Amino acid sequence: MTDVTPGERIALPCPACSPGLETVHEVLKPGGQVTVRCTDCDHVHKEQLPDETTLQRDVVVSQDGDSFTAQVDVPEEEQLAVGEEFLLETDAAVVTARITSLETDEGRTEEAPVEAVETIWSRAVGNVAVNVTMHPKDGQHDETESFKLQVPGDYEFVVGETDQLGDEEFTVEGIHIREDAHGYDHGKLDFDGDSAEAKDINRLYVRDESTTAWSAW
Repeated sequence: MTDVTPGERIALPCPACSPGLETVHEVLKPGGQVTVRCTDCDHVHKEQLPDETTLQRDVVVSQDGDSFTAQVDVPEEEQLAVGEEFLLETDAAVVTARITSLETDEGRTEEAPVEAVETIWSRAVGNVAVNVTMHPKDGQHDETESFKLQVPGDYEFVVGETDQLGDEEFTVEGIHIREDAHGYDHGKLDFDGDSAEAKDINRLYVRDESTTAWSAW
């Protein structure tokens, strides 16, 4: 609760219009004592916000076929769910991770309160490796090339559009979505204009657009 930002809205009693009940307040200035404004009566006052109690949980993060373990502090009233993302600070780096499974004493589940969770299983999504199946220009599907692209997790691929990444130039023909991705109507996107971020993609299907001669070897 103490880690608030200007413009954030929080629930507090207002000494002017509602000393006994909480009303919505806007944070004007963070600090040891936070300056807030009541949105009901515009009264500005300072408040000492309570420290937020957290629970430490084990985290397993998978990245490019490898995995590492760490620990993360989670607010004790948090409800965790598959698909949610969080920042994990380690000695080596700050990692953006997405929850893929939650382990409780009753087994794996997709949603649970943090107090019931023993281990958070996740994968790194800040930078990801995208599986690509590329067909040659002449349309021979029996002569395909498979490789991985290393891109930022929020890099967007669009069906029907041409991308040039490193030595590869290709037009996206289809996108297969990962099971832990949310917000998509279908697991396979193949209409022009369909798009997805790299962190949500299980495999890209593309057509080679490079000027070099095609070789299946």
